[in-house]
Amino acid sequence: MLLEQALEGLADTHFLGARNLNIEGLEYDSRRVVAGEVFFAIRGMKQDGAQFVPEALSRGAVAVVSETIPDSIPAKVSPAWVQVPNVRLALALAANRFYGEPSRHIKLVGITGTNGKTTVACTLASILKEANWRPGLFGTIEYSLEYGQNESCWPATNTTPESLELQKMLRQVVDRGGRSGVMEVSSHALALHRVAGCSFHAAVFTNLSRDHLDFHGDMESYFSSKQRLFLPSPANAGPVFAVLNADDQRYSALRDKTAGRVISYAIDTPADVTTRHWKRSRKGLQFTAKTPAGPVEVCSSLPGRHNVYNLLASVATAMTLDIAAQQISQGILAARVPGRLEPIEQGQPFGVFVDFAHTDDALRHLLASAREWTESGRIILVFGCGGDRDRGKRPLMGMAAGEADIAVATSDNPRSEDPLSVLNDVIVGLQKTKTHYEVEPDRARAIELALREARAGDTVLLAGKGHEPYQWIGDQKIPFDDREVARAVLRKLGYDSKETRKRDSEVGSRKDEGSSQLAS
Repeated sequence: MLLEQALEGLADTHFLGARNLNIEGLEYDSRRVVAGEVFFAIRGMKQDGAQFVPEALSRGAVAVVSETIPDSIPAKVSPAWVQVPNVRLALALAANRFYGEPSRHIKLVGITGTNGKTTVACTLASILKEANWRPGLFGTIEYSLEYGQNESCWPATNTTPESLELQKMLRQVVDRGGRSGVMEVSSHALALHRVAGCSFHAAVFTNLSRDHLDFHGDMESYFSSKQRLFLPSPANAGPVFAVLNADDQRYSALRDKTAGRVISYAIDTPADVTTRHWKRSRKGLQFTAKTPAGPVEVCSSLPGRHNVYNLLASVATAMTLDIAAQQISQGILAARVPGRLEPIEQGQPFGVFVDFAHTDDALRHLLASAREWTESGRIILVFGCGGDRDRGKRPLMGMAAGEADIAVATSDNPRSEDPLSVLNDVIVGLQKTKTHYEVEPDRARAIELALREARAGDTVLLAGKGHEPYQWIGDQKIPFDDREVARAVLRKLGYDSKETRKRDSEVGSRKDEGSSQLAS
């Protein structure tokens, strides 16, 4: 491909040197540049890619794309230097062209919103597999591609891949015979143009609540980034279908602005896809979804009212692809979502769930869902807040935790902050509630504290980390998985056999004697 072809259509582009230069590839990491590639010097949050131009050139880059051009270009510079207004947008559009506009050859679904993206993405991908649409999946937990009868998966580096990797993977979906793609689209990805150039069959909106204000600054800027997925622009035509949560306060704004055909879903208000009643337990949900194409029977291992929304969103999106009701039902039944109300079963007479809830809104929904099936027992919550992130969210998380009977505040990903400093902000909110709480900065100890407190009929929620198998402490990524820690503690407590299950069930069913260790 020629350099000018890759950058065709970009406004206000200024070329220095050869425009008809043949290029072998694109790259934005100078350490990965190979001979014949174009280097895109991205100005990041901490570093400016322009400082790595010499390294890229030394590795054989034949062109540089940047937002500024130095006053004096080195004599050994490559044959071309291209100045663009936004290098991230240029990279996304160039990658789309270089890989042959792959999203035009599949049905691509983008899912955005504060909470629920991962659950909707995994559930929808399961439905598409059942219907033989052979989806690629790109989300918070993993990226996955089908290959023949096999599937290759690897851990996600970002919720939404950087544009270059994204277009490359979409090309692989097409080349492997895939017919669809499911992508979580974060507000960061939209603000940073990672999905520019993508052609979306459907865009899904789950909900909006406070998150990432350390990046966006305020809620309007946050929403403005989200709504880009639904609006036509010079870089995107806009989705064919807009699948919107009619119960969310931002529904009307999206409905009125999107150029896509609106398919609404809701529980409390009239919508295209809805349900009014469902059977619920800690084992999951069962209900009938009413749709314009007829009823769809839903049976899922995902519990909680908030997951009714996620499942309705999945049903509504599947309807835009004319997938049969039975295939939708089977796909939902088979869906598994790691770290989203994931049960930990070790023979204990109380429920233990690991969940990714890391916003105050998600925490409230999590606790409300747990209350639905915890009829006579208590809800014991372990939660924390991330360091180097929106401080204003921390007291709100503490206030949301007040819906638990017992709360244990602990570290999430403290990063460069002192864990106690983060917890002090959380405690400000906790002190406004009437719940009993403990503070334990060591997350493993906090989990053990909660599990030792639990009795038969209780529900223990380990919130915030979900599927993540690590903790960021300082600049170290430490192996840590709530699920494995919980299992280890339960084994330590003797929950390993049928005998201990029977014994502790009998003990837990007796009348309480004395006050609770944490509630005292």
